[in-house]
Amino acid sequence: MPAIRVLIVDDVDQVRQDLRTLLTLAGNIEIVGEAANGLEAVYQVGLLQPEVVLIDLEMPVLDGYEATCQIKTRCPSCRVVALTVHGYDAARHKASQAGVDGFVLKGAPVETLVQAISERKE
Repeated sequence: MPAIRVLIVDDVDQVRQDLRTLLTLAGNIEIVGEAANGLEAVYQVGLLQPEVVLIDLEMPVLDGYEATCQIKTRCPSCRVVALTVHGYDAARHKASQAGVDGFVLKGAPVETLVQAISERKE
């Protein structure tokens, strides 16, 4: 089975670096690129055609909610997994309305993150 192509989007360099390391070691995941804000993410999705975008919801320039809307418009088959510190229901609802396919809290075990990334659309 080919590796799942993932784009990491977070405004914190260290978070992106840590995610790249963890996910590369975790198994069947290929990190195809990174973006530091939602605008970069939308551009990178068009360029790199990832299967999954792992995106922070709170970022400068263009937040993860609006970036998700734009990503889903341009690439409906792309799965978007939100990775955030905001676990409250309002954030989940807003993310769901934006088109987020999965929701993982920052600090969750890497297995939880890998599972969210690995879920395939039916």
